[in-house]
Amino acid sequence: MLERRHQVRQPRFVYDSLIISSVLCLIALGLLMVGSASMVISDRQYGFAFYYLIRQVIYVSLGIVVAWVATRVPLRLWEKYSRSLCLFGLFVLLLVLVPGIGRTVNGSRRWIHLGIVSLQVSEFVKLTAVLYLSSYLARFRNQVKESLSGFIKPMILLAIIGVLLLLEPDFGGFIVISVTFLALLFVAEARFMPFCVMFFFVLVCLGLLAVASPYRLLRLTTFLDPWKHAFSSGYQLTQSLIAFGRGGVLGVGLGNSIQKLFYLPEAHSDFVFAVLAEELGLLGELFLISLYIFFVTRLIVVANKAARFEMFYAKYVAYGVAFWLSCQALINMGVNCGILPTKGLTLPFISYGGSSMIVTSLAVGVVLRVAYEVSLCSGDVRSASSPARSKKRRRS
Repeated sequence: MLERRHQVRQPRFVYDSLIISSVLCLIALGLLMVGSASMVISDRQYGFAFYYLIRQVIYVSLGIVVAWVATRVPLRLWEKYSRSLCLFGLFVLLLVLVPGIGRTVNGSRRWIHLGIVSLQVSEFVKLTAVLYLSSYLARFRNQVKESLSGFIKPMILLAIIGVLLLLEPDFGGFIVISVTFLALLFVAEARFMPFCVMFFFVLVCLGLLAVASPYRLLRLTTFLDPWKHAFSSGYQLTQSLIAFGRGGVLGVGLGNSIQKLFYLPEAHSDFVFAVLAEELGLLGELFLISLYIFFVTRLIVVANKAARFEMFYAKYVAYGVAFWLSCQALINMGVNCGILPTKGLTLPFISYGGSSMIVTSLAVGVVLRVAYEVSLCSGDVRSASSPARSKKRRRS
């Protein structure tokens, strides 16, 4: 009787050690750089050098709790409620545009104030959009491959999200979601000709949006020649480039950055990569990029395993999170290096910010659940009691 009860016991939850280790390394490096980059401005604003670092530690702690909860939610529930989550994300996007509810910072209405914290809505929408599109592709994968309507439907959702994001405005968030949508449709083997037409159409729309707005056009012209506007619109970018130049190969040493001393705006958030480049040099930059590559590669491996077992929702979720976070990281680092126009995007797991940290941690929790359920199908996860323990019990 005891042995039969033991046999029906559910397998113990096993975390993917490679995903966990890469994310923890990124978070640890992020805390180190946020602490270094924010000490001076924190002391000036609040009279306490570790104000931003302590808040970031709190955000990381909340993110770990959220990620743990997400690992306990079966994928079938994420898939079941993905439409409701996406609708809620659209509702919040509408809500942030309401005067008195949405909070305006630096000319953009992107935040909803929730007591002691502010939620950046676009971060939450990125995750809900990935979850819903993954569900759609899993349910209608044949239509996506064979019919034009299967391809157009998710594009309608992308257009709605894009309009709401551009009203904030949040051009960077729209680019990340657009690239993620197109990449997932490509993985889903959407019809090649409509995909190429839509890809070209999205590029044209992004270009027109970039030149249609005066502030975006100014950013674009500044990006092409920042030194011409070194003391006006190009100030932030030139200071970032100076940080890269000072860092060299080995860097000036942790905590010894000059640019963070009120020269480089947003040194602890959007431009923390420039401070890392100055203090840790080219070796530090390559180490950070290697961590991202390792993390994204592991997600792609998990997605490919899910595809072998025909776990289509799991496959698209893992691919979607990989595309989303890698695209956002590439854009942020490109902006810091001066190879892309300035966008207000955080560096995942590294930049200061509660919304980004908590939402990306939630995404990691979901992909850890994906990795666990895939490992169940492949037989990599054993039951809570090992065969050796079973033998021991039988002998007793």
